[in-house]
Amino acid sequence: MHIHVQSVYISPLSNNATLTMILLFQCNVSVSHPEYTGPRGHHCTVQDCTNRELTPIVCPHCHLNFCLSHRHQVDHDCPELRPPSPKMAKTAEHVKQIVESQKSKPVKKQGAKSRKTAAKVALMKMKMKAVGDKGIPETEKVYIQVLLPQGNAEKNCPMYFSKKWTIGRIVDKIAEIAKLKNDNNVAVAKKLRLFDAEEGVILPMDASLDSLMAPGHPELTPGLPELCSGSSVIIEYVDNDCSKLEDVTPYSMT
Repeated sequence: MHIHVQSVYISPLSNNATLTMILLFQCNVSVSHPEYTGPRGHHCTVQDCTNRELTPIVCPHCHLNFCLSHRHQVDHDCPELRPPSPKMAKTAEHVKQIVESQKSKPVKKQGAKSRKTAAKVALMKMKMKAVGDKGIPETEKVYIQVLLPQGNAEKNCPMYFSKKWTIGRIVDKIAEIAKLKNDNNVAVAKKLRLFDAEEGVILPMDASLDSLMAPGHPELTPGLPELCSGSSVIIEYVDNDCSKLEDVTPYSMT
């Protein structure tokens, strides 16, 4: 390192001024480093691979060095790679059969008691996020998880309605809140209808909500489970003569 100190000078000023001393330091610093000649990375031994790693990655089976992409035996065609034993292959096949058999089993329908229990649990979560008409008295509120039409950006929305409202009025309110196109008054258009989320059975447009919550009520559509606060329904665009959704699995609760 070389340090050079350059000139100290005094500048004369006018007779009435004081002398000003200015000290200037000009430092020229130069540091030289020896050129690095050590290893510049560890080459991967896979043919045509140009990757290098800062640290060696050695296969514990063939003892050759590889990059991160080829570190596993199957990735570098390790000569020490052994095929799975017949016992392991048999176990894997057995597991696969079990998984396939579970997929083919029909989903067990909930009983009325289990359905009400699940609805109570859902209701506690629903009340924190549900939206609806703020003018509805608390004693009239019924909380419903609404599963929105297929293709809609939002999958579901918890809402509350008055138990005195008809299903038709509830459909209109859902369309308003969820910003769904509502052409129920257009003769040739598909209609927005409500369906039970478990069985896919349509809810009658002129029936009141509390009538569908009463077990055995005459207005209760055959095959339609009893509704309660915390239940889930599906709103969907269908033809005017549709009375049931054949498949309710595409509708998401998440």
